[in-house]
Amino acid sequence: MSAESGYTTYHPRWLRRRTSTYWWLERGSYFAFILRELSSIFVAWCVAYLLLLIRAVSRGEAAYQAFLEKSAHPLVFLINLVALFFLVFHAITWFNLAPQAMVVKMGRTQVPGFLIAASNYGAWVVVSAVLAWLLLSGM
Repeated sequence: MSAESGYTTYHPRWLRRRTSTYWWLERGSYFAFILRELSSIFVAWCVAYLLLLIRAVSRGEAAYQAFLEKSAHPLVFLINLVALFFLVFHAITWFNLAPQAMVVKMGRTQVPGFLIAASNYGAWVVVSAVLAWLLLSGM
């Protein structure tokens, strides 16, 4: 091909802005999104910890006591404390997102989003109160 035809073998480079590795620090909503995604790691930790507890209980008193001794280590306590923070954050962000994730209709009218979120928070308070009562009453 000749140069007169206007054809070139080289493709032009498109203008693409480089995305920073720390793009999620630019806005609070991005940061909350990343924290919510990170919280799933701590949710998985709590599931694994609960399964280990169930396994220790099923293996008898000695295994249960050994599990409690390992759980009393300050590092495990710190991890569980951070996990509690992330579990609460995960629950709150999910309850706030629930109205966008589901559309509830009663008859022909759509239930307002704040009622969906409020019902989630109400159920959370009721379940927490029942569990606190069961644990504190010595059941």
